[in-house]
Amino acid sequence: MPELPEVETVRRGLQPVLEGRRIASAVVRRKDLRVPFPDRFGARLTGRTVIQLRRRAKYILADLDDGETLIVHLGMSGRFTIYPKGSNEGAMLGEFHHATPEAAAGAGKHDHLLLETDAGDRVVYNDHRRFGLMLLELTGSLDEHKLFAGLGPEPLSPPLDGKTLTRLLAGKATPIKAALLDQRVVAGLGNIYVSEALSRAGISPKRAAGSISPARVEKLAEAVTAVLNDAIAAGGSTLRDHAQPSGELGYFQHAFRVYDREGTPCPTPGCKGTIKRIVQAGRSTFYCPVCQR
Repeated sequence: MPELPEVETVRRGLQPVLEGRRIASAVVRRKDLRVPFPDRFGARLTGRTVIQLRRRAKYILADLDDGETLIVHLGMSGRFTIYPKGSNEGAMLGEFHHATPEAAAGAGKHDHLLLETDAGDRVVYNDHRRFGLMLLELTGSLDEHKLFAGLGPEPLSPPLDGKTLTRLLAGKATPIKAALLDQRVVAGLGNIYVSEALSRAGISPKRAAGSISPARVEKLAEAVTAVLNDAIAAGGSTLRDHAQPSGELGYFQHAFRVYDREGTPCPTPGCKGTIKRIVQAGRSTFYCPVCQR
């Protein structure tokens, strides 16, 4: 499932095409994804101007000029493809695929939503597993919506700092890996980037969250923001099908220190440890038991 860097990459790719543009037409090809599309979904989108395109946790939010916000979650296989005006060749945002001529025209079997802007560009949402989500909700009440109520702070805007993270972790006896994956602590963090941040900070994923000293939490906060920014700059990580906005694959996976590197030497200079895999709360955790304490 896409994590924060992949979702942010998609948002940035869509932004120049959708933000400030009017949706001239919206064609809905089926009734649902993992939940039904909103009532009159196509009609409610048609004619609306996208005021702002932003992200909250792993959701893309398109604020519309009628006071509603389009909420998008990509799920396991959701992707957007942009077709510039007059072109049938699209730049894919999200899951990468080799487009057939039919799919390139936006008429593929799993193309479920087709948007055309007043500039003539087309944006097509494709989701062959249909685990994605699209909702329309009042912009002013999003913070109280069940998807967002209780979410922790964003790690990038403003950048997460040690003082804030120390407060969020205070008194928690759960392992730090589990604490960081809790969306009520920090919004948007996922399995890959938590493992990578803990490696950079030299902290064991098994350590009790509330037992880490403020100095080490400061280092962890810096590692979280750094690894997310590095991943965004690399276009995210392509483990299965994710692609950059240009259609190229994300390449941050080539910079992984520990994730999916079980049995390989630890990259920390001077450390002679070997990357180990354990399971925490049903999720794979990768770390070096020598330099992560």
